[in-house]
Amino acid sequence: MRPLVSILIPAYNAEEWIADTLQSAMAQTWDRKEIIVVDDGSSDQTLAIARGFESHGVRVVTQENQGAAAARNKLFSLCQGDYIQWLDADDLLAPDKIERQLAALRKADSRRILLSSPWGLFYYRTERACFSPTALWRDLSPVEWLLRKMGQGVFMQTATWLTSRELAEAAGLWDIRLARDNDGEYFCRVLVASEGTRFVPEGRVFYRITSSKRVSYIGKSDRKKDSLALSMKLHIQYLRSLEESERVRKACLTYIRAYYQNFYPERPDIVAEMQALAAQVEGHLEPPRLRWKYAWMKPVFGWKVAKWGQMWFPEVKSSLIRHWDKAMYRLEAGRAITALRNQRGPGG
Repeated sequence: MRPLVSILIPAYNAEEWIADTLQSAMAQTWDRKEIIVVDDGSSDQTLAIARGFESHGVRVVTQENQGAAAARNKLFSLCQGDYIQWLDADDLLAPDKIERQLAALRKADSRRILLSSPWGLFYYRTERACFSPTALWRDLSPVEWLLRKMGQGVFMQTATWLTSRELAEAAGLWDIRLARDNDGEYFCRVLVASEGTRFVPEGRVFYRITSSKRVSYIGKSDRKKDSLALSMKLHIQYLRSLEESERVRKACLTYIRAYYQNFYPERPDIVAEMQALAAQVEGHLEPPRLRWKYAWMKPVFGWKVAKWGQMWFPEVKSSLIRHWDKAMYRLEAGRAITALRNQRGPGG
């Protein structure tokens, strides 16, 4: 019998996106699937919109707000699938994403093969999504995958993975302590438990760029900074459990330096933790450097203002692009509706 795939969607205040996300899940060409939504105490119309899909076989459950990791654990406890497809409530799957990945499995493969796929950034129009290949877009062993992620500053988006139940159970539950990067930490554990990744270039995921309120955005949130620091320590622990070598230590140090500016200088406690981590891998940390576009601000306005500019100006730029793309999306949708009506003629 063909395996059952569980498409699991945690949702929180996603009223603008949840319908499109559910439609992309329902449109999967793989017929043996179940779709489950856990609404994590949304204060908008997310739950009502999701329940509108129950007549199409979507199962919807609600709980008090506990965070994305807790919602995902609830989803996993409810599902019956042989394979697990995680899908955030604002992202989309290409219609044949799951079918393409399962077709890439070979008869001799164990259930410990972790399937991955390309992902492209978009705002509203998927036809304009930008797919930019990285060093992770290929078949890799667990240690090679983590080395590239941490040493080159690249990642895979949550929905790219298709995970067997056996592998998910071996990895354990999502870490509810993590308000930021809980997906990065979780899939590190999945990778460690796996026999390696198989990259399926035909299966595509569309990763929506939303506002600075998104979970992955850190900003000035101390809770997210604490979470990121914990996730970083766990990443390093997982990689060093697979291999202890010079190249591993170098990748760990590069990884620490890449995220150091999120804590410096506002969180001296985490700064000290990062310095200790760097020492463990035979390195040290210098004060982080600003990108050249913002470095000129430091001598004029000081470090904190320059760091604020480096953090917020890209968000402003992204917001402007997002609003423009939204306007174009609505304009094109309106034209399509008008064209359809004209084809049908009066009374059509």
